[in-house]
Amino acid sequence: MTVLVTGGAGFIGAEVVRLAIERGDAVRVLDSLRSDVHATPARLPDGVELVRGDVRDPLVLDRTLDGVDVVFHEAAKVGLGVDLQDAPDYAATNVHGTAELVAAMARAGIDRLVLASSMVVYGEGAYLDADGRRRRPAARTTADLDAGRFEPRDPETGHPLAPDLVDEDDVLDPRNVYALTKLAQEHLVAAWARATGGRAALLRYHNVYGPRMPRDTPYAGVAAIFRSSLARGEPPRVFEDGAQRRDFVHVTDVAAANLAAADALHGLAAGTARAFNVGSGVVTTVGELASGLARAMGGPNPIVTGEYRLGDVRHITASSARARAELDWAPRVDLSDGLAEFAAAGASR
Repeated sequence: MTVLVTGGAGFIGAEVVRLAIERGDAVRVLDSLRSDVHATPARLPDGVELVRGDVRDPLVLDRTLDGVDVVFHEAAKVGLGVDLQDAPDYAATNVHGTAELVAAMARAGIDRLVLASSMVVYGEGAYLDADGRRRRPAARTTADLDAGRFEPRDPETGHPLAPDLVDEDDVLDPRNVYALTKLAQEHLVAAWARATGGRAALLRYHNVYGPRMPRDTPYAGVAAIFRSSLARGEPPRVFEDGAQRRDFVHVTDVAAANLAAADALHGLAAGTARAFNVGSGVVTTVGELASGLARAMGGPNPIVTGEYRLGDVRHITASSARARAELDWAPRVDLSDGLAEFAAAGASR
């Protein structure tokens, strides 16, 4: 089988490439090698064909898709961004890029696609009120955040809500520009599937981490930011009160989910785009992550600052039961082992 990995020189894409090569696939990579997305592109395995080009270029796409059976679409600009001035680039890279890709796939007659989506499409996670009823909180206000009231509140009673696990049928409520572009990608892929009879898996990644995670850029994830601080001998700075709940999933498990999804596409009905949460199943607070990395790297204890970013959500953790059942996939990297590896990679730089 011949596969194309867009963004295959990046953090997650390169791991998809590695696993695909290991199982015997022929692999082609399309990557623009943008420095703000991955300052140090991955060293690709022998035998991988690298096409340097932009996923928004239809001529490059037509040439690159020739002979491809399955596409893994990992190319994207990620993270919350610096400010609203990043919005045009997010839209151009993520939305326009995906539109050009699915149009080119339709021209090429390729009918299988695995999309790297994100848990950010849910906005805030799922919550229960005092009576155990499922609630969707309103966006947190600046006044509450300034006062240190970080927990989302019941819109009817004003009481804090209890976090629960999100599943794929929950309401989608993106709350920042990046999240909006990821949801737009999902809709574009679903439109392609309906129009062409294609089959797609929409993989909603949780907080992906691993040794080659991008660092020292404004778009780096929280784990990389903490690791960089510790490598400089500085304490990690934890926003809010550190109790934000997340699911940190190892990049190798995420890559394995991609291959499992590609294999399962034959079982989907033509014209279907199906969403799958991809997480470890372990709830970890941001403060716990910072403390664990500090211990692993022998660095100073974290500082809880009370600062916040207005586009951040409070809690987002999800059930990956659908992926386990339908993709025959399960995470294998234990968080403690993965963080030890992650910490060692940061300390060695």
